[in-house]
Amino acid sequence: MILVIDDDNAIRTSLSLLLKRAGYEVKAVSMPKEAMEIIRSYTPRMILMDMNFSLSTDGVEGLTLLKQVKIFLPDVPVILMTAWGSIELAVQGMQAGAFDFITKPWHNTMLMQRIETALKLTEKKEVSDTIESNGFDRSSIIGKSKALTDILNTIHRIAPTNAPVLITGESGTGKELIAEAIHRNSQRCNKPFVKVNLGGISQSLFESEMFGHKKGAFTDATSDRTGRFEMADKGTIFLDELGELDLNCQVKMLRVLQEQTFEILGDSRPHKVDVRVVCATNADLAARVREKTFREDLFYRVNLITIHLPALRERKDDIPLLVRYFAERTCKANNLTPVDFTDDAISFLKSLPYPGNIRELNNLVERTLLICNKKILDAEDFKSQYQPMQNNTSVQANPLQGYTLEEIEKQTIIQALEKYDHNLSQVAQALGITRQSLYRRMEKFNIE
Repeated sequence: MILVIDDDNAIRTSLSLLLKRAGYEVKAVSMPKEAMEIIRSYTPRMILMDMNFSLSTDGVEGLTLLKQVKIFLPDVPVILMTAWGSIELAVQGMQAGAFDFITKPWHNTMLMQRIETALKLTEKKEVSDTIESNGFDRSSIIGKSKALTDILNTIHRIAPTNAPVLITGESGTGKELIAEAIHRNSQRCNKPFVKVNLGGISQSLFESEMFGHKKGAFTDATSDRTGRFEMADKGTIFLDELGELDLNCQVKMLRVLQEQTFEILGDSRPHKVDVRVVCATNADLAARVREKTFREDLFYRVNLITIHLPALRERKDDIPLLVRYFAERTCKANNLTPVDFTDDAISFLKSLPYPGNIRELNNLVERTLLICNKKILDAEDFKSQYQPMQNNTSVQANPLQGYTLEEIEKQTIIQALEKYDHNLSQVAQALGITRQSLYRRMEKFNIE
């Protein structure tokens, strides 16, 4: 049974008809007192509730009701209904435990998708740790640590839904692989998976890149351009480096995520799009919300489900598997004889702190394998290639001793620039970062 709480009779009637057509049992009431009487007697599967009632226009009564509901029914999803002018009120509701919010007037198809997503995500399911036996696609995610297994189980549970996902974690932890795994195990797996690095898109190009433009929309628009959202229609769009998005662009992003509609530059007609949104960031978005550099309503829109990726130093049991995977891939790509590693080599690799996480380990293994050209690699081979962590006379017991993380990062960039004769594309590729990220780091460290 789905409980609808709204003091507008027209809304109660329309929602009841919509839900009953979809096969749901519905109870609809107008006031908080009636709602609590039902809640004390029944356990609804879901609650749809307005935030403002006839006795309250500031949402206080709605927030009070929401808090009471969560005391009685902490596991029942609550979807709030609000007007665009009351988004701040909806955000307060999300903070108080609401599952999601929709704006009035809503699109019936979108509303039903939100309802079905909430119901699926709150069903109590036992997910086997051996998820591969159920046809789960790991998408080259390597490891067997508990932390990683928990993440894979979460992906297995949420991938079939349309819920937006926010992937957090340090740079180099594999956020893009997680996004790909969500897509490949979803019902959209045969549709497009579109990746967008928001950190590399300027504010002036944002609308053209994301929503497209018509020929003649501006001076340089010599032909029509399809935007990223349109490319991803019926599939998944992966928005990387979300924390780098400018405030003005955040407003436009919120609109398309909320309404699933956008306008192409040079064409005022609204265009509908059906996309699953997966975002990623290495920034602390909650802190940026407090600093007023990231919109609170956008924050709550994208992080319905949050997957946090641990740093490599927090899952060192996976390092031997990763090392062998990277070595096998490098040998195949370069027609080399397969290699092996001594126990001392693996122990050394497990002892490193990896500020660059998996990307740093991959680079170290690949560089050592190509340069040393041996069938069995030992600890000394890896120490010889761990250049930023050495002094000029001997290998230190602790390779990081005497260095700050910023010094290590700066020296790594300088050495890569020298090695590749300042070819920035090759340097960025070798370091496992984008050209835009390389530019920003060079500017940060005053590297010419």
